[in-house]
Amino acid sequence: MSFGQFLLDHQLELADQTIEHIGLTTVSLAIAISLGVSVGIILTRYPNISDRVIGAVGIVQTIPSVALLGFMLPLLGIGVTPAIVALFLYALLPIVRNTYTGIDEVDSAIKEAAKGMGMSNFQILLKVELPLAVPVIFAGIRTAAVTTVGVATLCALIASGGLGEFIFRGIALNNVDMILAGAIPAALLALLLDFLLGVLQSRVMEWLKPLLVGAVVLLLLSLSWLVVPNLFGSSFTAGFTAEFMERADGYPGLRQHYGLKLNTLELEPGLMYKAIREKQVDLISGFSTDGRIQAYNLTVLEDNLNYFPPYYAAPLVRGETLREFPEVRSALNRLAGQISNEEMVQLNYRVDRQQEPTMQVVREFLSELGLKTETQREGNADLVVGSKNFTEQYLLAEMMAVVIENYTNLDVELKTGLAGTKIAFDALRQGEIDLYPEYTGTGLLAILNTDADVREELLSESESAADTVLEYVREKTQEEYNLIWLEPFGFNNSYALMMREAAANELDVQSISDLKAYLSEDL
Repeated sequence: MSFGQFLLDHQLELADQTIEHIGLTTVSLAIAISLGVSVGIILTRYPNISDRVIGAVGIVQTIPSVALLGFMLPLLGIGVTPAIVALFLYALLPIVRNTYTGIDEVDSAIKEAAKGMGMSNFQILLKVELPLAVPVIFAGIRTAAVTTVGVATLCALIASGGLGEFIFRGIALNNVDMILAGAIPAALLALLLDFLLGVLQSRVMEWLKPLLVGAVVLLLLSLSWLVVPNLFGSSFTAGFTAEFMERADGYPGLRQHYGLKLNTLELEPGLMYKAIREKQVDLISGFSTDGRIQAYNLTVLEDNLNYFPPYYAAPLVRGETLREFPEVRSALNRLAGQISNEEMVQLNYRVDRQQEPTMQVVREFLSELGLKTETQREGNADLVVGSKNFTEQYLLAEMMAVVIENYTNLDVELKTGLAGTKIAFDALRQGEIDLYPEYTGTGLLAILNTDADVREELLSESESAADTVLEYVREKTQEEYNLIWLEPFGFNNSYALMMREAAANELDVQSISDLKAYLSEDL
């Protein structure tokens, strides 16, 4: 599919996201300008505190934006409100600093002349200082505007909408067209906003009154566009990751298989679990061995129509790597069948909830299995072990590295935190990593894109489906990509839908079909 065709196919969604992005930018920038210019003016009257106030405002700029969004989640929830607050805080510094600097640097002789003409302090501010400071003030506003458009893309991680949704879906799926569909409009929007502010700068004093009225009207319209849908939307909300929203084994197929119609929000994986714990969403996607299920008292809904295939974790290795280092196979086979579902849940729990270091958890577990863990080489890497960006993958990658270093003479480098299946798989194919832990169900649907008829045939015998799927993906992956699936670790980490345990019991929802029935009644 060409980029142009992709835009045509997603034009309505793109238009909605662009309008959401403009709304977020406009509201936050309007608030930042109103407060920032006011604070800057006040600081010119109290110069002794100006450095401290500007320094305090500047501290916000040092906080990573995703971390700031995470801090706000327990206080403000998800959606538009925390996004606007975060964008406002990031836009504040250049406006406050430039307003103070612009007014403070107005020639004192000019201000004295205005006083000599009998002007009051307010008249001097309005007729002398502000007109002369306009170029500096607008430089700050234009900087803040461009920054706000860019940072607003990150707010898609907390379900605020905007063009970041396409960008993060594209990153998760390594879909360049999808990334460009979000990035290009965002860049054009930043350039357009900067241009319009440049035009406005030359006429700002002449158009001051109509501009103030227009700004208030635009602010109210933007607030109503962003807030009203959140007030009157569906009472039952699902929060899914960007990858789950687009994957073949994610929400698109699940919706068709069960006939589900959900009000969905896109969330970053870590924030997704926080959102359900804080009762900001009612349903999330996750993995059946995630330690946060136990930590947050979640109920895994039964997949009673057998939509999700088996997801047995196993090392996926480049064929060239095994030919060069055949000892890797025998080393990793020491982990074959050694990790049960319950053990994987507990390992995840120790890292996620009890905050134990990944290396410590891994070495203690391997020691319990009777495996060596003492060797830790630090020479030039012979192999690179990768992982995706969630706890279980970090644990498995660490296990693989420790076992290889202790049962071969090879040095291992870790490249963890790869953003999604496509990123990790493409890194493997291109030789940037040599192996990483993958799941058979992911191989079946997300990597091989197996047809529905073949999938149904493979899963028809539920008792032997795990072995059947493994053999199928093993054969096809080697045939198409020269990549080798080694023996599975033993646990099945399938995709799952989860609710808070108390809510699931209250609504009598224990399976996905129960959820479908409840949603039908709720309508």
